[in-house]
Amino acid sequence: MKDFNNKVVVITGAASGMGRAYALAFAKQGSLLALCDVDQQRLEETIEMVGAHTDNKNSHKAFDISDEQATFEFADQVKNELGDAHVIINNAGIEGSSEPVWASSGESFRRVMAVNYFGVVNGTRAFLPQLQAENRGVIVNVSSIFGLAGTPNHADYCASKFAVRGFTESLMVELYTSNIQVHSLHPGGIDTNIAQQEHSREISKEFLITPADDVAEHVIRSIRKNQRRIVYGHKSFITWLAVRLLPLSLVCKLLWSEMKSVIELRNYNY
Repeated sequence: MKDFNNKVVVITGAASGMGRAYALAFAKQGSLLALCDVDQQRLEETIEMVGAHTDNKNSHKAFDISDEQATFEFADQVKNELGDAHVIINNAGIEGSSEPVWASSGESFRRVMAVNYFGVVNGTRAFLPQLQAENRGVIVNVSSIFGLAGTPNHADYCASKFAVRGFTESLMVELYTSNIQVHSLHPGGIDTNIAQQEHSREISKEFLITPADDVAEHVIRSIRKNQRRIVYGHKSFITWLAVRLLPLSLVCKLLWSEMKSVIELRNYNY
């Protein structure tokens, strides 16, 4: 897809961070926006910001993306208010416990998987029929560089992002002969507010530095090129390269060395 003017673009997790950046970027392209997030107040702030760039009609709703029924109801709302979707950005996500496996609760694993993985599944399944009806469109599923390599203190988050990657690559094959583009997005350290817990902010100060606006513009360029895997952001390329070229034992050693200071802050006692 080359032109986004008057195209219906669905963005989940649009109340802040990358979701808000995508909304503003596509607004500047003249798109009709369908935005959702669990945070009603901040979603309305995004809608107001979008209004500074376009007079186009939009559709929005506050709900939990892990709720399958609510997601399908939103898809019906978008179809009724704007027409069939053209672009789906499955962006909504939350951080994990930022604890080692033995200190993380089962509830943390379930909640992160519900939002980060099943949120992507719900968004894809709810809107895919609208793309298939016309055999055209774009799906961008947001994984992470943590969906390329496992990192300490993030087993719950990494598991969800690896799951998104597998789901998306399977979908790519299933839709290979169609005119529907499928993209697996692996952002690196993006400057957003996803790191909410105090101990997770230790790493975010040095890692989350790439401006969200830069990533949004890069994603639009990548869609135009139909680049299936999109790797962009702080330390994303070197991580992708290491995973591709190096033995797993060496990748583990490098990740340990890179993140050792943060690990020690969590009192591993090794």
